[in-house]
Amino acid sequence: MVSAKKRIWGWYFFDWASQPYNTLLLTFIFGPYFAEVARGYYMGQGMEADAAAAAAQSYWGWGLAIASIFIAVMAPLLGAVADSTGRRLIWVWIFSVFYVVGAWGLWWVAPGGEGDMLFWALASFGLGFIGMEFATIFTNSLMPSLSDHEDLGAISGSGFAFGYLGGLVALIIMLLFFAEGTDSGQTFLGISPLLGLDPEAREGTRFVGPFTALWYAVFMVPFFLWVKEPRTVAQPLRPGRAISMLTDLLASLRYRRSLSAYLVSSLFYRDALNALYGFGGVYASGVLGWSITQIGIFGIVGAVAAMVASWLGGRVDRAFGPKPVIAFSIVVLIAVCAVIVGMTREGVWGLAMDPASGRPDQIFFACGALIGAAGGMVQAASRTMMVRHTTPDRATEAFGLFALSGKVASFMSPALIALATQISGSQRIGISPLIGLFLIGLILLVWVNPKGEQS
Repeated sequence: MVSAKKRIWGWYFFDWASQPYNTLLLTFIFGPYFAEVARGYYMGQGMEADAAAAAAQSYWGWGLAIASIFIAVMAPLLGAVADSTGRRLIWVWIFSVFYVVGAWGLWWVAPGGEGDMLFWALASFGLGFIGMEFATIFTNSLMPSLSDHEDLGAISGSGFAFGYLGGLVALIIMLLFFAEGTDSGQTFLGISPLLGLDPEAREGTRFVGPFTALWYAVFMVPFFLWVKEPRTVAQPLRPGRAISMLTDLLASLRYRRSLSAYLVSSLFYRDALNALYGFGGVYASGVLGWSITQIGIFGIVGAVAAMVASWLGGRVDRAFGPKPVIAFSIVVLIAVCAVIVGMTREGVWGLAMDPASGRPDQIFFACGALIGAAGGMVQAASRTMMVRHTTPDRATEAFGLFALSGKVASFMSPALIALATQISGSQRIGISPLIGLFLIGLILLVWVNPKGEQS
């Protein structure tokens, strides 16, 4: 018999196991590495350096957009299927395979390849990204069954904090022992990558794919051992019944003002945040000229801030509810985006800086810490707010709809960034649509009941 405490810890381990996909692959190691590879390819096709950097960011953006469209379409339906059968863990198993296979495939993304290499990179990344997002839906849907309603804010915050700690540890391991600097070919410790990996072929950095896959496979063991399905009467799979349940839920939204406002609000703010994660490393590489090692250190700063802020935010959530935590976090993220859009190595919004000094780097490090802190708090509080708008027996369906609300904007955000970057030819200007998306999300929170539908 698994105790309630052990079940909660098992649930935490999903965050620990899955976070490296965001930390290592999306933001701080593979994303910037892909930007380097793509930039080199486009320059080999005759593009100038700035145009090549913009083209690389645009390609990355369209790839994320396509994966997000698939998630947006399928998430609510899969959630309804899971709720109609009463089975969730089998779906976690299935999408865990997607996660591992997709992450492992990134090993073959070598520098100097043809255009097909860029397609392979995004296809593999997209497969693992889809696996991570769908597995998250089903693990989130188990949250209402973990404890009493009053404790869920602290549980959600602690889960995210534990996850960010896992991402931080994984990032430190990669930087110390595997990811090589572009010029030196050595890791942050000043050694060659372990396991005999060839730095000239960037095998140390490419190892981030298999490393992320292995990390997930190992640390999901406590989850599968300790997390059990809530006791329900098993139902046979009836797609028609699942579609009917989903249709009923969608139809009910016109009578559920708070839930509707929250879903639309989160549609904008959560995926503006996801776009910040997805493009932060690419921005640092192209605009500030940072190496993978510098971006990795930037990631450590952000992860530490996220870990601490998620835990503290969970306590604030338990005391005051998730809505004020969400609103405060969005305001911080708007301010950060404004700084990023107006910043180059020469200055910030007309305030001149010496490009050879460390001031531009220090400002962006501060931005990274704020993104990590505000992002950690808003994600944990968003999960709690969704729980306040559903019931345990309809949780997977609701979180599927929650994923839909996020992934619609996740499609919009990379697409808007890709489009703005293409039109302006500037990576900085390409980030500007995120300010508008955050503002819309903040305004729509006005119509969200702080207690959800549980009051």
